[in-house]
Amino acid sequence: MQKYLSLFFSVLLFAACKQEGPPPNTIDEKKMVKLLTDLHIADGELYTITPVNDSLYKYGREKYVTLFKNYHVSEDQFKKSYRYYALQPEKIQAIYDGVSKALKAKLDSINKKPIQKNALPPQ
Repeated sequence: MQKYLSLFFSVLLFAACKQEGPPPNTIDEKKMVKLLTDLHIADGELYTITPVNDSLYKYGREKYVTLFKNYHVSEDQFKKSYRYYALQPEKIQAIYDGVSKALKAKLDSINKKPIQKNALPPQ
């Protein structure tokens, strides 16, 4: 009897540790980086609006729906993909490293000084 119990729990443990692949229709990591970058930019834009009753819902919902349409992604697909990546620390860390780099590149391009013609390089 003990042999069967040991076998049962071994199989149960093995099945619990089995690594499943991503769920169907999961957004790939590169697209997720771009989508999250734009979502965070949209979030930042929402905080510049003077707060009026339900203004965040009114303007925010519209921005998010438009963003999802631009990326050909449904809100449900985004939520499931985000949940999948959130349960995988290495993957979500890699995604947010990409988001951070993309946001920094956008910020640097905004703050970049224009290059002057006929200017001597620093010596």
